[in-house]
Amino acid sequence: MEFKKLQKAMTIEEQIENLKALNLKIEDEAFAARFLNDVSYFRFVKAYSLGLKPKNGNYYDGVTFGQLVELYLFNANFRQLLFTQIEKVEINLRCRVSNHFSSVYGVLGYKNSQNFSNTNYHAIFLNDIQSEVNRNKRASFIKNFQNNYENGDIPFYALVEVFSFGTLSKFFKNMQSKDKKAIASTYGIGYTYFESWIESIAYVRNLCAHYGRLYNAKLTKTPKLYPQDRNLGISNIRIFGTLVCLKRILPSDRHWIEFVDTIQLLFEKYPYVEKDSMGFPNNWIDILK
Repeated sequence: MEFKKLQKAMTIEEQIENLKALNLKIEDEAFAARFLNDVSYFRFVKAYSLGLKPKNGNYYDGVTFGQLVELYLFNANFRQLLFTQIEKVEINLRCRVSNHFSSVYGVLGYKNSQNFSNTNYHAIFLNDIQSEVNRNKRASFIKNFQNNYENGDIPFYALVEVFSFGTLSKFFKNMQSKDKKAIASTYGIGYTYFESWIESIAYVRNLCAHYGRLYNAKLTKTPKLYPQDRNLGISNIRIFGTLVCLKRILPSDRHWIEFVDTIQLLFEKYPYVEKDSMGFPNNWIDILK
C-alpha cells in the first residue's frame, strides 16, 4: 500500500485560491480571509463540504463560501442549544442514581464490587473515579471529606458530582439490572432502552463540549429506538433520533416547547441547512411536541 504525502501548510491567501480552484464561489474574499483567520481551514472546509462536492473532487456548480459559513454557524448554534437540554439530563440522572444507589447500598456502597454486574468493570471504575477525584482535589467539598471524615472517604452522593457524563453512563451500565430498572422506571422508560439512550446522549454531549459537528453527521454511539419510532422512519444514526430520546426523558413543559421552537427558528435563519441530513422528517415538529 502506498501512503499519501501530507499536504504543506497554506497561507490564508493560498487557502482561498485553493477553494476557488475547487470551483467554490467566494463572493467576498476579504470576509473569507477574516473567517479563515478565526476558524481553521481543516475544521471548516473538511467538515462542512460534505454533500457539496464528491470526495476528492470539485464543488458542485453554484456552491458558495457563504453557504459553507451558514452550515458552520447553524451547527454552532444548534450545538449550544442542544447542550442545555443534555445538561438537564446529566444533572437529573446524577441525582436519581445517587439517591437510589446510596439508599440501597449505603453511601460507600460504590466500593463494593458485589453491588455491580461486572467486577472487572468495577475495578476500572474505581481507577477512573480516583483520577476524577485527583483532578478535583482542590474542590472545597473534596478537601472537606478527605480532611475531616473517617478514612477520608467521599460519600457517593458527593462523589457523583465529579463524574463526567461518560463516567455516569458507565456506572449506570454496570449497575445490577434491578437497580437500572428502578431508576429507569422513574422516567417511565424500560431500562434496556434507557441504558442505550444515556450512552448515546453522553457521546453527543462530548461532541457538543468539544465543538464537534452534528450537522450531516452519522453518530458512532446510537440509541436503541422504540419500534413505533423506527416505524416512522426515524434513524438512530442521525441527531434527530437523539432528540426523540431526549423528549421521552425530559418533561414536555414550556422549556422543551421553547427548545423545539428555537430549532425551527434556526432552520428559518439558515435556509441552506438540509434537515433530512440530520434525520429530521417533514413532520418533525409534531413528533417533538
